[in-house]
Amino acid sequence: MKKQFNRMKLIANQTVGRAEKTEVLSEDLLQIERRMELVRTASHNAHKRLVLCLQGQLGTDSEKRHKKLPLTSLSQAMQDGGSQLGEESLIGKMMDVCGEAESRLASVLMQHEVTLERDVLEPFNQLTEVEIPNVLKMRKQLGKLVLDYDSAKARWYQATRTNNQAMASKVDSLKDEMDEALNKVEICKDQLSADMYNFASKEGDYASYYVLLLEAQADYHRRSLAVLETAIPAIQLQQDSWMEKPAFGTALEEHLERSHREIALPLEACVMMLLETGMKEE
Repeated sequence: MKKQFNRMKLIANQTVGRAEKTEVLSEDLLQIERRMELVRTASHNAHKRLVLCLQGQLGTDSEKRHKKLPLTSLSQAMQDGGSQLGEESLIGKMMDVCGEAESRLASVLMQHEVTLERDVLEPFNQLTEVEIPNVLKMRKQLGKLVLDYDSAKARWYQATRTNNQAMASKVDSLKDEMDEALNKVEICKDQLSADMYNFASKEGDYASYYVLLLEAQADYHRRSLAVLETAIPAIQLQQDSWMEKPAFGTALEEHLERSHREIALPLEACVMMLLETGMKEE
C-alpha cells in the first residue's frame, strides 16, 4: 500500500514537472516496443478477419467440421434429390454426380481449414495473445520498478539535504532501499531487453505466417480445381449419353444423329398422320 501511494505521488509530481522521470530503455528498445504494439494490433485484426473467412467451426475435430460445412449440406441435399428422382431421370443423375463432387469439395475445404488453423491461426494467436502480451506485461512491471526507484531516490535525496535529525538518521536505510530498487530495475531491464531483442530477431519468422497463408490457399484452389476437372467430364458424359433429349429446339442434323434416323421423328409422325387420316382432305 505504501509503495502504491509513493508511486501515485511520484506520478503526480512527474506530471507537473516537479520530479524527474528515469528512462532506462535505450532508443532502439523504445522503437521495438512501439513496433510490438503495432504488430500486435495488426496481427490481431488479421487473425479476427481470417477466422470470419472460415466456413467450419473453429477448434472442432475434422469429422464435426466436415458435417457443419455448407458444402456438405448442399452435397447431401443433391444426393437425396438424386435418389428420389431415380436413375430414370436425367436431373436425378445430374444431382447425384454433382452432389458427389460437392462432397469431395467439402473434404478439400475441411482439410484446408484445418491446415490454416494449425499453421496460421494458432501462431497468430500465440503471437498476439501470449508472446507480445508477456513482453508488454514485463514492460509495465519495469515501469513500476522505475517508479519505486525514483521514489526511493527522491526520498533519499531529500533526507541528505534536510536539517531534520529524524530524517537524517534514515539516510542509510533510504540509501539501501534505493540501491535495492535500482537492482530490481536492472534485473527486470536485462530480461526485458533480451525478450525485446528476441522478438526483433524473430520478425522474419512471424512474417512467414503470411507466406504459409497464401501457400495454403493456393494448394486449396489447386485441389478444388482437380476435383472439378474430374467431375465436369463425368457429368457432361451423363448429359451426352441421355437418350430422351428434346426433338424440338435442336438442329436437324443433331436430332438425326442422336436418334439414328434418316427422317426426323416429328416429320415422320406428321406424314404418318396425314397418310392415316388426311388423304381425303383437300
